[in-house]
Amino acid sequence: MSTSSLPQGGVLLGKSAGKSFWLLMDLHTFKVTGEDTNGAFTVAELTAGAEMGPPPHIHRNADESFYITEGTFDFSLAGKSFNAGAGAFVYLPKGVVHAHSAGGGKPAKALVIQTPAGVERFIAEAGKPATDPSIRPAPPGMADFEKIVAIAKKHGIDVP
Repeated sequence: MSTSSLPQGGVLLGKSAGKSFWLLMDLHTFKVTGEDTNGAFTVAELTAGAEMGPPPHIHRNADESFYITEGTFDFSLAGKSFNAGAGAFVYLPKGVVHAHSAGGGKPAKALVIQTPAGVERFIAEAGKPATDPSIRPAPPGMADFEKIVAIAKKHGIDVP
């Protein structure tokens, strides 16, 4: 099943449906975006690669939550490190430096919810469309990383 419109602005997505982007080594598949939710929230399935995650960063405008569906994620929040496995839920408030990555040297998956919406615009601009999600990109070089950090700032995300 692909995407279907439901009455009164509802959305139904089938398995593996959604618009996908690679950012760094992570695959983000958006299930709903601000366009679907009147800007209220965004939900993406995150498939985090084992190689690297985003650097510590601060969302100035959005809270971020993770519901881990497979594997383990390593997190840090305000300098405190912890990990969470399948079935765990993690809330990271806006304005606080945090980081996340797949843990244990293995890929991991989570549903990531951002409130309000908007992160999808950053990922679409800074990432690359995943025309074939099975083909992982090469790790970014320093010039790519600097470009991503500059784009992040435009979208309310600071990398200290």
